[in-house]
Amino acid sequence: MAARILIVDDNESLARNLRDVLEGARELDVEVALAQTGQAALARARREGFDVAVVDVKLPDQSGVDLIRPLREAAPQAEVVLLTGFATVDTAIAALRAGAFAFILKSFRPGELISTVAQALEKIALKREREEYEHRYRAIVDAADVLILGLDAGGKVALWNPRLAAMTGLDPDAAIGGELPEAIFEESDLRRLAGAFETAREEGAATEVEVGVRDAVGAIRRVRWHMSAVRGTGKKVDLVYGIGIDVTARRALERRAADAEALNAMAPLALGLAHEIRNPLNAAVLELHLLSRGIDRLGDAAVRDPMRSRVRIVESEIKRLERLLTDFLELARPRAPQREPVDLSRVVGDVLELEAEAIAANKLELERDLGPGATALGDVEKLKQVVLNLVVNALDVMPEGGTLRAFVGGDDKEVWIGIGDTGPGVDPNILAEIFDPFFTTKAAGTGLGLAIVRKIVDQHGGRVVVDTRKGTGTTVRVIFPKGGGSHSVPPPSVVH
Repeated sequence: MAARILIVDDNESLARNLRDVLEGARELDVEVALAQTGQAALARARREGFDVAVVDVKLPDQSGVDLIRPLREAAPQAEVVLLTGFATVDTAIAALRAGAFAFILKSFRPGELISTVAQALEKIALKREREEYEHRYRAIVDAADVLILGLDAGGKVALWNPRLAAMTGLDPDAAIGGELPEAIFEESDLRRLAGAFETAREEGAATEVEVGVRDAVGAIRRVRWHMSAVRGTGKKVDLVYGIGIDVTARRALERRAADAEALNAMAPLALGLAHEIRNPLNAAVLELHLLSRGIDRLGDAAVRDPMRSRVRIVESEIKRLERLLTDFLELARPRAPQREPVDLSRVVGDVLELEAEAIAANKLELERDLGPGATALGDVEKLKQVVLNLVVNALDVMPEGGTLRAFVGGDDKEVWIGIGDTGPGVDPNILAEIFDPFFTTKAAGTGLGLAIVRKIVDQHGGRVVVDTRKGTGTTVRVIFPKGGGSHSVPPPSVVH
């Protein structure tokens, strides 16, 4: 496509001669338009655009120097060449400050004009090529399914791609130009990331570091950053790129694999311990029963009642040990689940009925949404154990009352069970660990309840989704492949 040249000169004869020179030059591919005044030139520039304007300094309605800025605004990528027969140093400086590409003195040779216009067109082509590369580079950065962070030589944020913005909830406009945002990094991780940046900047060598990044909902994601420096002129580092990969799921899978290996190794030991522990537990239960009968025959109530109380405490602790042993055996060597259609509404209803006394004792308000039709293929007893563990957890976090919400639902592909509470929520720093065996925040907890939930759900080909907010509560949804029946619209996953 021919380049557009705009000649602005009130000397019509001279303007036509300039047009003939430029259009006849073999080294140029141009088409030339003429304008005799500044206003006419601006109108044509805004209407048709141009690549290079050749402007006489003295025009009937204004100075050619004053016309430079409006012309550049009308065509931001264009260049302006000034013509004058009465140049002064001040005029030349004013023209360059206004953005003129070159200053040609009359009278000039045709070759000088052709060469100047050719150089201006080459500069324009280079600018457009650079902008195209920048556009492609920006498109790649914006579309990349990785986290991209750029830090300039002073450690300020120079690049914050949409993927990183979506994870952290921090808009690029708020991040760029500032320090690494402390709100999304723990202090120790921020120091390690800054240290990796310094290493890449000072040594010029790529380096890697894995740190925690707080996401938009406050959960900590594990991100592995690959830091590499980009050198500009003089081998000076202009920018350090950090390419981040979210390895949270990978680390969780590694932990689960390690847990599974450890539990498989513990299975023979668990079976032996079960036999050795259950025998004395059974003996203790029988002895307590006989002791209770003996206490009932005591006539002195002052002696009998305290002894009954102590017996109940011992019985309660023995039952707790039995539950712990059962949970441990289920986790270490679970039996394969049966496969039959299970009505999830009935499963949840049965567990709520079983825990009705505990719900009342905790002064909880119970919200139920157990419409019919949510059916999964699985083991009814194991699914009851899943719901029971979730309900017990919800009761534990609401000792002073609150709302317990139980719901079932589904869509065309999946069905789910949900248990929600209005407790304090789960600390984002431990959210990734709550399903690990023996991890617990309770003073007397075993850390096996949620581990068993995950084990059973995995056996059924399902998944667990935890939605939690500090001070608001937690909702756990257990999702299974659809096993038949019609389903309702999914409820919100956060309890408010």
